[in-house]
Amino acid sequence: MRVGALVLGCAAAALMAIVGCTTITEGTSTVDTAMAQAYRASVSASVSASLATSSIRESQRQATLTKRAVTTACLSFAASAKEAVDKLNAYVDALNHGASTAPTAGPAKDSLNHSADLTAGSISDALSPELREMLNAYVEAARAVAKTIGPDPTPSVLNHAIDQFNDTMTKAKRSCRAAL
Repeated sequence: MRVGALVLGCAAAALMAIVGCTTITEGTSTVDTAMAQAYRASVSASVSASLATSSIRESQRQATLTKRAVTTACLSFAASAKEAVDKLNAYVDALNHGASTAPTAGPAKDSLNHSADLTAGSISDALSPELREMLNAYVEAARAVAKTIGPDPTPSVLNHAIDQFNDTMTKAKRSCRAAL
């Protein structure tokens, strides 16, 4: 019974649509030129507004991506650099006090290389050229210090590498602060 009523209702609706669409209006069509110009102007303004809005949204999206990239890179750098400095200082203290550097050399080397790897992995095109340059310089300096660490390093070579490391780390920190 329900199915029959449904079929009958659909048929009635279809017939009403067909009958309603067959009405013919007589006369000639004319273009209202004043309205046509207003319509064209309205469409043009709408397209312009849409393009402007789209451009603003894209700029906001790019700014968000850049901020996210800067935050990721700078946090990776800062956290890993602190650990690297702590381990490097323990190694230098042992070296300066004539103690065995065996327990501190490995952790210092590992933390420097780990910091370099983390920082290098977070560098992207979304960063400013200056920030990329500073972080890349830090990566190179951290790896250079790691290479000089050993049981009996040449003091002048180690000191020069550490000075370069400290200098690049300071510059990278400044660049991160400016970018954030």
